[in-house]
Amino acid sequence: MKKFKFKIRGNKYEATINNFENNIVDIEVNGTIYKVEIEKEIAATKTPKLVRAKVHTKKEDANIKSKAGKLVKAPLPGTIFKMKVKVGDEVNAGDILLIMEAMKMENNIQAETGGKIKSIMVVEGDAVLQNDILMEIE
Repeated sequence: MKKFKFKIRGNKYEATINNFENNIVDIEVNGTIYKVEIEKEIAATKTPKLVRAKVHTKKEDANIKSKAGKLVKAPLPGTIFKMKVKVGDEVNAGDILLIMEAMKMENNIQAETGGKIKSIMVVEGDAVLQNDILMEIE
């Protein structure tokens, strides 16, 4: 918020800029609020915009529904660092299924239930989003 005092033909004015967004300014002059459109083009910011590459997932992998199996989902976005199991392996609750790198940390993804690894939807190096299906345990 910026305040200005000025004089026009002997009359004193106090102006306060309340908000400045795009080229529209909310300005209060002696208690009256005006919306003023500025004709001057706003200079583009020099700060680069961070754009991440789109993660490609197979539609059939994203829509897997299991009647008997338990789906293991990514708890947060990251990259699959190391697989610890393969299809057909028997696991117990608490066993480490894979290691996922997220936020510059390695996170162990553990089995919530015991069973047999029915299918694995990711490989080492894959980038995953939160709640992407990693594997299925039956």
